[in-house]
Amino acid sequence: MAKRNAIYAQSGGVTAVINATACGVIETARKHRSRIGKVLAGRDGIIGVLTEDLIDTSRETPTAIRALRHTPAGAFGSCRYKLKGLEENRAQYERLIAVFKAHDVGYFFYNGGNDSADTAWKVSQIAEKLGYPLHCIGIPKTVDNDLVGTDNCPGFGSVAKYVATSMRETGYDVASMARTSTKVFVLEVMGRNAGWITAACGLAAEHAGDAPHILLFPEVAFDPEKFLARVETVVKQYGYCAIAASEGLKDANGRLMLESGLRDAFGHAQLGGVAPVIAGLVRKRFGYRCHWAVADYLQRSARHIASKTDVKQAYAVGKAAVEFALTGRNAVMPVIVRKSHRPYKWTIGVAELKDIANREKTLPRHFITDDGFYITAQCRRYLAPLIQGEDPPPYRNGLPVYVRLKNAGVKKKLHDEFKI
Repeated sequence: MAKRNAIYAQSGGVTAVINATACGVIETARKHRSRIGKVLAGRDGIIGVLTEDLIDTSRETPTAIRALRHTPAGAFGSCRYKLKGLEENRAQYERLIAVFKAHDVGYFFYNGGNDSADTAWKVSQIAEKLGYPLHCIGIPKTVDNDLVGTDNCPGFGSVAKYVATSMRETGYDVASMARTSTKVFVLEVMGRNAGWITAACGLAAEHAGDAPHILLFPEVAFDPEKFLARVETVVKQYGYCAIAASEGLKDANGRLMLESGLRDAFGHAQLGGVAPVIAGLVRKRFGYRCHWAVADYLQRSARHIASKTDVKQAYAVGKAAVEFALTGRNAVMPVIVRKSHRPYKWTIGVAELKDIANREKTLPRHFITDDGFYITAQCRRYLAPLIQGEDPPPYRNGLPVYVRLKNAGVKKKLHDEFKI
């Protein structure tokens, strides 16, 4: 195979470890200089590829690339931009191929979630239709842990560790003040349709009475009366009640409890604000003093408390993506395969992009207790290994040290402006 360049792009919501995947891609590609020339990166994801706004990662030192492993967010910029179907907007895909041709790109690595797997699949298909030789590899990433075909998703383990830690610490705080102050605390976490992050909050509790006492999943229809009855029971028994709620909580008719009416670029409803609604219900019924918090971006950017397991897996899928491409694989994604729970063992497998695109893995019902308010022992057994280990970044003057790359641009070779 002739030596050709590669393009790597990040997509969707970033995570605490997506840059570890980028590190895995770039470092592995640099070990195969006879086959891969430069690794270019799309500035702000697929938008940078469409507009030929590319970054030359070869301008970065090995030390800077290595530092990506402990740096949160998206080092090259990400975006929420969904390409339409091949027949709806063939011009977008033809533009991508034109950019690939102009920069002699033979490898395309797209790092994202469900929608990104769909995009990577479509790019592989148009390349084949146009007779352009391209190895297109999707790379998994999502804090929601909802990709099918993989045991878990890079990014999730670190969020799980963060929310479980936050819930445990807050539980101690509320318990110490409950007699004369706050009796109910609600933590809102991410999860549009899948309650994996909500479930992870349950890891905080090791003994009866530990926070959290109630988990509200998007997979379980919210019943206000049943919920309020449980809150009352918990407060009477333990003196306080800590709750974790998914932003995607739905009522009995499947309607979101809180939706702004706005949509993001993928067409998803803009969520947020469930916690104050839940706290308001409790306050109105019982008069308890309530506090609430929304983890929001904090949960997905907290690299200082990342799971060591998550960091290792994020790097491994990036490394595997390059290795798959070099062996001639196309339209596939490296996935995590669990070999055993105890001791926890995993390896990297492979799945077809067409089997992952636009599908969603929600929390299985057997991972939720019969009453709908907690996780089962099976769920705990699945989750526990994913938060194991610490991999702190370096610190200076009491704060974590992260890298900012040069992100030097590549000279454009196409002379037309592409409107997105």
